[in-house]
Amino acid sequence: MEHFSADSLSDFSTAIFKKIGCSTEQAELAARVLASADLRGIDSHGIARLIGYVRLWEKGRINARPNITTVHQTPSTAVVDGDQGLGLVVAPEAMKIAMEKAAKVGTGWVAIRNSNHFGIAGYHAMLPLQQDMIGVAMTNASPLVAPTFSKDRLLGTNPIAVAIPAGTEPPFVADFATTTVANGKLEILQRKSQSAPLGWIQTSDGAPSQNPKEVANGGALLPLGGDKEHGSHKGYCLGAWVDIFSAVLSGANYGPWVPPFVAFLEPSANPVGKGMGHFVGAMRTDAFRPVEEFKQHMDQWIGAFRSAQPADGQEKVLIPGDPEREQEVLRKKQGIPLLPPVSDSLRQLSEKFGIAFPAKV
Repeated sequence: MEHFSADSLSDFSTAIFKKIGCSTEQAELAARVLASADLRGIDSHGIARLIGYVRLWEKGRINARPNITTVHQTPSTAVVDGDQGLGLVVAPEAMKIAMEKAAKVGTGWVAIRNSNHFGIAGYHAMLPLQQDMIGVAMTNASPLVAPTFSKDRLLGTNPIAVAIPAGTEPPFVADFATTTVANGKLEILQRKSQSAPLGWIQTSDGAPSQNPKEVANGGALLPLGGDKEHGSHKGYCLGAWVDIFSAVLSGANYGPWVPPFVAFLEPSANPVGKGMGHFVGAMRTDAFRPVEEFKQHMDQWIGAFRSAQPADGQEKVLIPGDPEREQEVLRKKQGIPLLPPVSDSLRQLSEKFGIAFPAKV
């Protein structure tokens, strides 16, 4: 496995995004979102996705120069049309609007339509932390998930992220798919030629499977919980909530009509909305109680959980965001590890666009 510096990968991504027509500002922003995923150990949503965005652009499904507009708003809410732009760019722009509204009236909520895959939800949710705000971000995704009791693929992995500031403690950052596993994790297993655990996926007939390629064969991912006995109906509800907030509110496509991320699959011929949908929000902590008082109690909350007694044979209790912070520290020193299929995809892009291959560590 080859290791690359985060800066070299980010510079490479920026150059590729500029080659497909993005402005320098938007190319750098899109590259930052991908780099954030790689640094935080979310390999499924980092530079491994770069070639997928290029393929969507080649199919005319990504507008490299979007005119991102607010099509409806109130003092605390808005609907943003992303003009088929990169979700990596559209979502941060929408969060900026949410933060501006929160600064004025306490909270800001923005539903987004006509966008594309927006990378890791955590990046967008963490933006309000800079202003002592709580951030929320979610998105619907390609319909690869069967609701509980079904074999039909009606939902996406539909992630949710929440970022909450603290004082001396690092912020609380929860970022998770509403499925047992994100589709990108199956892609990683495929690259490693490994089997998937039971409870992640099912065949086209609804039978349990451990084949990481099952989704490509017509199978489906499973909601968080895996089956009814383990709470999959709760994961189904979470995924449905994200789909409704991201798309039914915004006017994007929802359920089985969400356009696929892979370029070789065509979007529905009879869409019910525009593009993919997201939903972001920002809340001022001082809209509820004084900032320092809130942070003091967040520190106390985090401290109580950190000091929880581990069960026999178990590791220490973690706070959401801990594993990603640890990965970021490590990877800034050691570089970003890329599996051969990912580095091969970068070589393809390097040759295609005449851009120097990223420097290895």
